Amino acid sequence: MEAINYKAFIVRENEDGSFSRRIEEKYTTELPDHEVLIKVSYAALNYKDALSSNGHKGITRQFPHTPGVDACGIVVSCTDGSFKKGDQVIVTSYDFGMNTSGGFQEYIRVPSKWPMKLPEGMTLEESMVLGTGGFTAALSLYKMEQNGQNPDMGPILVTGSTGGVGSMAVNIAAQQGYEVIAASGKKESHDYLKELGASKIISREDVNDQSGRPLLRTQWAGAIDTVGDNTLATCIKACGRNGSIAVCGLVQSPKLETTVYPFILNGINVLGIETAETPREIRLKIWKLLASNWKPKKLNSVKRIISMDELENSIELMLKGKSFGRVVVKL
Repeated sequence: MEAINYKAFIVRENEDGSFSRRIEEKYTTELPDHEVLIKVSYAALNYKDALSSNGHKGITRQFPHTPGVDACGIVVSCTDGSFKKGDQVIVTSYDFGMNTSGGFQEYIRVPSKWPMKLPEGMTLEESMVLGTGGFTAALSLYKMEQNGQNPDMGPILVTGSTGGVGSMAVNIAAQQGYEVIAASGKKESHDYLKELGASKIISREDVNDQSGRPLLRTQWAGAIDTVGDNTLATCIKACGRNGSIAVCGLVQSPKLETTVYPFILNGINVLGIETAETPREIRLKIWKLLASNWKPKKLNSVKRIISMDELENSIELMLKGKSFGRVVVKL
């Protein structure tokens, strides 16, 4: 196939160890040698992308690099017959955008086991408003319900509730009949969180217990935590009997200091939410839910569509903790 000239967002490591980001021109012959060539329609900005764009070697080892762990678009060609030209597909998870060239460019080439056909009932734009954030939120609630969580048990807490995962978790859980407590440090976001379905909004200090007690009075029946550290410890200590805590982030810190008492006295379940290597059959099930019964009704409220030229500023806002909702790049 003839080489196609296109634009890509490139992160480069400078001689002094710093990192720079700019839009450059490339050719499709420079893409990885995989089976499926896709013309990208939309990509989504995640916290992991912001870290990669800032040179985080725990996410991306080799530079220059194009981040973007979420992308969708139209199949241009597929060498093994898994897809046909014109198929609409979603690419998320695996190594995409981490050590494999990612979605912040007009063309991508990926292994044929990575893309999924766009589910019926969902547009390409919607798939990226959801993206890894929506998938993570849905997988969190799915795993909680697999372990017995239900609305009759009481409210669910969502920490980091204005972020990509948190805002989706608030909306999805509220639609499924849960009373949702949203924890946020952003006072200006209260109307936004109520619009998403939050029944109650508390400050991040309310989920930062400093008493040293191994158990607290019950304040919620389960939680979806995107923060980690003492916030996660507080989620566990204040959770009702047999409740589940879905652990899907570390915005505050990866550390966790707690005791065994919540587990052996209250039967608390701590569930790890890992999306990169989620088995394909579960991945398909979650995306079908997101295209139907679990599709957030407030997708337009959580999205912000930007161009590639605006990506640099959006990354800086995310790194400073000033981003909210889902930032989607239209290519």
